[in-house]
Amino acid sequence: MEPDGGQLDVEVRQTAHAVVVRPEGELDRDGEGPLRRALEQAVAAPAVLLVVDCGGLTFCDSAGLDLLLGAREAVETAGGTLVLAEPGPAIIGLLEIAGAEEVLRVYSTVAEALAADIG
Repeated sequence: MEPDGGQLDVEVRQTAHAVVVRPEGELDRDGEGPLRRALEQAVAAPAVLLVVDCGGLTFCDSAGLDLLLGAREAVETAGGTLVLAEPGPAIIGLLEIAGAEEVLRVYSTVAEALAADIG
């Protein structure tokens, strides 16, 4: 589904031990609102694991990365873990340039992230 008016479309689903958030479209300062709200709600959920499924992202800028890093900090403060799944080459490149791959765990697939022994 194509985002409308620069906004991200965000799908959220809950499993037994995780919340999976999948943004679709471009993650930048102009369109980050829906993802910010979804992440805030996910942090408040009782799940131990928050998986951000990046497979639907076509672009992410530094504002989007700041949002993800802030969510990671909030999740860890609440006793959980935030991981990324299915990042494309542009997302991987941004993580590498920013040095964020050292603080954000990245998995090739959502299934891998959900199956990982995170703790």
